[in-house]
Amino acid sequence: MFNEFNLENLDNSKKDLEELLNESKKQIDELLEIKDKTYENFVKPYEQIGESINEFITPIFHIDSVKNSELTQKVYEDCLPLISDYETEISQNDNIYRSLKDIQDNDYISLNSIQIKVLENEIRDFKLSGCHLDEKNKKRLKELNLKLSELSHKFSQNLLDETNAFEMIIDNFEDVKEIPLSDLELAKFEEDGKTKYKFTLQMPSYISYITYGSNREKREEIYKAYCTRAPQNGKIIEEILKLKEEKVNILGFDNYASYSLSTKMAKNESEVTSFLEELAIKGKKRAIEELDEIKEFAKKDGIEDLQSYDLSYYSEKLKKDKYDLDEEYYRPFFEQNSVLNGFFNFLYEVFNIKFTQTDTKVWDKNVKVYNISEDNKIIARIYIDLEARKDKRGGAWMNNWHSYYINDKGEEQLPTAYIVCNFPPSTQNTPSLLRHSDVVTLFHEMGHALHHLLSKVPEALVSGISGVAWDVVEFPSQFLEYFAYDKEVLKLFAKHYETGEILSDEAIERIIKARNFQSSLAMLRQVEFALFDFKLHQKLYKNEDEVQKLLDNIRDKYAVTKPPKYNKFQNGFAHIFAGGYAAGYYSYKWAEVLSADAFYMFIDSGKVLNKELAVKYKNTILKNGGSKNMDELFFEFANREPSVDSLLRIDGIIS
Repeated sequence: MFNEFNLENLDNSKKDLEELLNESKKQIDELLEIKDKTYENFVKPYEQIGESINEFITPIFHIDSVKNSELTQKVYEDCLPLISDYETEISQNDNIYRSLKDIQDNDYISLNSIQIKVLENEIRDFKLSGCHLDEKNKKRLKELNLKLSELSHKFSQNLLDETNAFEMIIDNFEDVKEIPLSDLELAKFEEDGKTKYKFTLQMPSYISYITYGSNREKREEIYKAYCTRAPQNGKIIEEILKLKEEKVNILGFDNYASYSLSTKMAKNESEVTSFLEELAIKGKKRAIEELDEIKEFAKKDGIEDLQSYDLSYYSEKLKKDKYDLDEEYYRPFFEQNSVLNGFFNFLYEVFNIKFTQTDTKVWDKNVKVYNISEDNKIIARIYIDLEARKDKRGGAWMNNWHSYYINDKGEEQLPTAYIVCNFPPSTQNTPSLLRHSDVVTLFHEMGHALHHLLSKVPEALVSGISGVAWDVVEFPSQFLEYFAYDKEVLKLFAKHYETGEILSDEAIERIIKARNFQSSLAMLRQVEFALFDFKLHQKLYKNEDEVQKLLDNIRDKYAVTKPPKYNKFQNGFAHIFAGGYAAGYYSYKWAEVLSADAFYMFIDSGKVLNKELAVKYKNTILKNGGSKNMDELFFEFANREPSVDSLLRIDGIIS
C-alpha cells in the first residue's frame, strides 16, 4: 500500500538514479514512437514516469535536510546534477511538447476538465522551460538550471553550518533568570563543577534568549551572530540574481518577477506591488503606535534607545503585562503528544479523518508515522518530525512524497507527505513542551499536508499541491492556523502533562486576546520582506551594495523599525534563495486574504467547529488539489470573491 522510507543503500544513490533516469528516457522514447497518441496511452504513462522519479529522489533530498551529514551532502551533490540535467533535457524536448499539443488540439472535445488542466499546465511549463529555443540556448539554459540548483543548496548549507558553529556560554544565573525553566533545562550543563548555560542559533534556543535573556549585551551578541550568519551568501546572492536574469531573458521575459507570475494567480507585477503597498499604508499608523508602546514600556528599565535586539524581550514583557500571558505557564499544557492527539481528534471532528500511528522505517527515533483513514478506509500516510536537532535544517515545512492518482491500470495510488518542525526537544527529565506559537506552526504545516493528502484528483500532475499556483498554496495552511486560537479546539489538547488539568477558559481567553498583539508590526515586517523579494526580481541588482540599498529604501518608506547596519537579513533569506519563493514571498499575504475570508464564514455561521462547512471546504478546496484554479474553487466554496478587508479585520487592524 505504501512504500517504506528506506535509505540503507544511500551511498549507492548516484548509480541507482543514473539507472532510473536512463530507463525513464528509454520509456519516454518508446511513448514518442506511438503513432496515434492519446491522453491514455501517452500522457498517463508519461505522468507515471515522473512520479516514479519523484518517489526515488524525494527521500534523498529530504534526508539532507533532516539528518544532515557529510554523506547526505555528498549524495545530494552527486544526485543534483543528474536530476537537474534530466529535468532540463525532458522539459526542453520539443517532441514531448508537440505530442502534448497534438493531444490537446485533436482530443479536446473528449477530454475531461482535469485532463484539460493537466495539458494546459504542462504545455505552459514546457514553454517556460525553453522547449522552443535553439540548441545553443537550450544548452545554456541547462547549465543555468544546474548552477542555480547548486547555488541554492550551497546557500542553505552555509546557513546550516554557521547556525551549528555558534555557541554562547553563560555562567552567571542573573543573565538567564527570566528564561522559562523548560528552556533553561535544555540549555543547562555542568563544567568544572559549575552550572553553565549554552545558547545556540538553533531556533528554540535562539528564541529563548532573544525573548527572555536578561543581559542586554548577551542579547545583542546572539542577535548579531544570528543576523550576520553566512556572509559568503552575499556573493552567492549576486550570482543567483545574475543567472536568473540571464535565464529569464533567454526565455523572453523582461525580468524574473514577470516569469514567476506566469504560473501564479496574480495577473501582473503592478497588482502585486499595489497589494503590498496597500497593506503597508493601511497598517503603518497602527504599527507606529505599537512600536511607541514598546518604547514607553522599555523606558521603565531606563532604555531610551530601543534596539532590534530589545524588541522581542520588551514585547514579551509588554504582552505579559497587558494580557497576563506567561509563556512558561502555558507550556506544560502543550506537551507534544497531547497536542498531536488532540489535534487529530479535532481533525476527525471537522473533517471526518482518523490518524492511526503505525510502525515503519523512519530517519530518526523521534519521527512518528500515521496512516490517515476516511470512513474506515486508509487514504494516506504522514511522517511527523517535530523536534529540533543539530543535524536538521531550521524552520518548518511540509514535503510531499507521493501524490494521489489513478494509474493506467485503474489502480488507486495513495499519497504520502512529511511534516518537519523545530520544536523544543524532549530530555530524559522533561517531554517536549511547546509554545502556543509552535502549536500554530503545527496547524499551519498540517494545513499544507492535508491539501496534499486529501486530494481525490486522479491525475498526479494536478493532484494535491501539484499544479496549485504558488501564491495561493498557503491558503489551506493559514486557514487551519486560525483554529489554533479557538477555545473548543484548544480544550481538546491543552492539558497539563503532569496533572491532566485542562487549560482554563480564562487562560485561553488571554491567548485569544493576545493574538493580535502587535499584528500591524508583524504585517509590516512581512510586507517589507515581500516587497524586497519582489522588487529584487524586477530588475538586475548587480552587487551586495545594490541589494542592501534596495532593502534600505524599502525600510525607509514602509518599515517603522530599523535594524543595525551590521544586520544582513538577506544572507539568511532562505525562502527566496534556497526555497521556491523567489518573486513569490508576497504569496503569504496574498493567500492570507483567502484564508481570513474563509475562516470568517465559520465565525459568521455562529459555530467555529461547523462540520457541515468544514466538509464543504474539504470537498471543494482540499480534494480538488490543483485541478482547478484557486479563484474558481474559492468562489465555489464561498459563493463570492475574497476581500482584503477580511485579513485586516481578523488581524485587528481595522474594525
